[in-house]
Amino acid sequence: MREIILKNKQLKLNFYLLNSIKGVGEKTAITMLIFTDNFTKFESSRKFASYCGIAPFPNISGSSVRGKNKVSHLVNKSIKSILNMCAINAIQYNPEIKAFYERRIKKGKNKMSTINIIRNKLISRMFAIIKRKTPYVDTMKFAA
Repeated sequence: MREIILKNKQLKLNFYLLNSIKGVGEKTAITMLIFTDNFTKFESSRKFASYCGIAPFPNISGSSVRGKNKVSHLVNKSIKSILNMCAINAIQYNPEIKAFYERRIKKGKNKMSTINIIRNKLISRMFAIIKRKTPYVDTMKFAA
């Protein structure tokens, strides 16, 4: 797959752009390019998040029963597991994501819910940099 990507100009550019995000590695970039058909299959990051099983849906039955928001179980679990590893990697190596994760945990929020939010952030960043055609810029190093 890597050889095919490096031969095609558009795939190569998108592969480079995806690798500019901390937490997204070579395998994730290749998987994203395959499942999104070089980011042409899905209109937005939200639709892709729904396809991956990361977007929460309200649990409502009628007008009186309202449960917690839940994610669907009818999803592509291979992408979800890859994005889970990316989120954990981002928590370890990306200072911005690490600070966000620690802030949420201090507030008493659920760890898996926070990891799900980080997965959504990574997907949003991937779609944004492909749309802009510019590498990801870490804004945390400019703050202070």
